Amino acid sequence: MKPRAAVIVYPGTNCDRDTYWALKLTGFEPSYVDWHGDVGGYDIVVIPGGFSYGDYLRAGAVAAREPVSRSIRRYAEKGGLVLGICNGFQILMEMELLPGGILENSSGKFICRWVDVIVEDVDNPFLSKYRKGERVKLPIAHAFGRYVKVGEPNVAMRYVHDVNGSDDRIAGILSPSKNIFGLMPHPERASEKLLGWDDGKRVFLSILDYIRGGKHGI
Repeated sequence: MKPRAAVIVYPGTNCDRDTYWALKLTGFEPSYVDWHGDVGGYDIVVIPGGFSYGDYLRAGAVAAREPVSRSIRRYAEKGGLVLGICNGFQILMEMELLPGGILENSSGKFICRWVDVIVEDVDNPFLSKYRKGERVKLPIAHAFGRYVKVGEPNVAMRYVHDVNGSDDRIAGILSPSKNIFGLMPHPERASEKLLGWDDGKRVFLSILDYIRGGKHGI
């Protein structure tokens, strides 16, 4: 039986189909869950990228207060796996499930290109298929991607070069319990060689391996 994956869709989400395909490609049974839905019973919850509610107020601020976000909070607090990509990362910070905040890129411009990222932590459900210190290539696409840290977060990924002004070149972080992972790069857009690189595929394969090792839905 394939692990069940919830792909969250808010008004303005635009990476849901890419995420759905990456999950299906790597052995999951994905389903779309809209902003009024519930995530109970899923093995993994993925909040894709996009511009939820047009990024009004702040990126992710409105989405973080929707009914499905309250369901995600309950799920995460029980230990459920949550992956937030780009706007999904912003939403998780607005929900205060991950520390820190996001500001406009230091260049003041929207950035859309492939970047080199270093994997800093592999002792977690999301990055176990990588090597610590491994350099991988992932795409970014954001105007508000400059991560501002609060305290000392669990850094999971770091940009090799400064791309947006993020503190300590941080590209992705983990929650203290490591069941929540948020990152600005898009692993779902790097899940097949056809797309240029497939370095992001191992994010989903790591999650699959973890679930099959005994993790169950909440």
